Amino acid sequence: MVDLLTVEALDEALLEEIGMSWHTDADGSAYVSNELVRVSEQQAEDYATAANTLYEMYVEAAQHVIDEQRYLELGIPSNLVRMIEHSWEADDWHLYGRFDLAGGIDGLPIRLIEFNADTPTSLFETAIVQWALLKANGMDEARQFNNLHEMLQQNFQRLLIHDAPLETFSERFDGQAILFSSAPELPEDERTVRFLQELAGAAGYFTDFCYLGDAGFVERDGVYNRDEQRADFWFKLYPWEDIAADELELTRILESIQLHGQTRFVNPPYTLLFQSKGMLKVLYELFPDSSYLLETDFSPLPGVRQVAKKLFGREGANTAILDSSGRVVRETGGPYAHHKTVYQAWADFPRDAAGNRYQAGVFYAWEACALGFRRGGEILDDMSKFVGHVLR
Repeated sequence: MVDLLTVEALDEALLEEIGMSWHTDADGSAYVSNELVRVSEQQAEDYATAANTLYEMYVEAAQHVIDEQRYLELGIPSNLVRMIEHSWEADDWHLYGRFDLAGGIDGLPIRLIEFNADTPTSLFETAIVQWALLKANGMDEARQFNNLHEMLQQNFQRLLIHDAPLETFSERFDGQAILFSSAPELPEDERTVRFLQELAGAAGYFTDFCYLGDAGFVERDGVYNRDEQRADFWFKLYPWEDIAADELELTRILESIQLHGQTRFVNPPYTLLFQSKGMLKVLYELFPDSSYLLETDFSPLPGVRQVAKKLFGREGANTAILDSSGRVVRETGGPYAHHKTVYQAWADFPRDAAGNRYQAGVFYAWEACALGFRRGGEILDDMSKFVGHVLR
């Protein structure tokens, strides 16, 4: 049973004040739970070890995919391959990602569900809201596995210096600017991006924000803001696979910018390899004895309960649960039906007294640095709740 601590919920007015306008779901229920998952220090350390180990495995698996040219299997658009390979060879810096994990508490082993490496959300909730829950309830806000704010700020500096000591950033910094972009009318995405912009500014960069449609793209040159100033880095919270599918000319220009221009992209194109759920099959091929991995294939798994999901599906859409005979017992609709399906063996999730399932989200920025939970049913969809944690 999940160990829960009930606390006083954050006032909606306070959430609005700090910029979190998506605090209430469509059915009128609160998106942020007024409960915290109690986690031991050892359990938090186990989550961190899992994420750090899995990231190293992803790096090895990505190199394998590139060496063997397995892009088609992973659903990678052909017009992104050159950008992926160039960003990989250039060692462009991966700012952050989020591992979704089953288990880790309630006596259940940690299992990888997927890696949100390109456009992970719940960042603001993890870094700010769950910390605020502890503070508002008179608890020690340091009693969390949550160093996300500091690690992201440092990782912005690593965009420029990579593995060099952080003290060298001031020596290398020469007025570099980062332009941040999100799609309009998506308040969660915009607040996430503006939060990252704040961190980049604190790290020392000049920063600006504009919506995706307001950015300027000049072939063989770079990405520009509305004042026609070129950015050294462009952060976009928008999926690479959607750009490649829906914006063919923009994709071509972005490739030209990457190969010849002055703007570098964050997160880099190679993170789409990590994002593809097809990588779950590659990982299982390469590391079949890893305790963190579930059997995964592009064909239904014989004789076991399993989950069928799309390579680039999000928020539980177009997901199905199959019993051991291959019969679909539960499924969701959504906009991702055109993507290839991957089949992953079922994993047990921790549950509370009401039967709700809890999925751990571990953020990775240079290293594992923060923990939060999503709570929902057998398929965690866009109505799942964010649940913070506290160390026992």
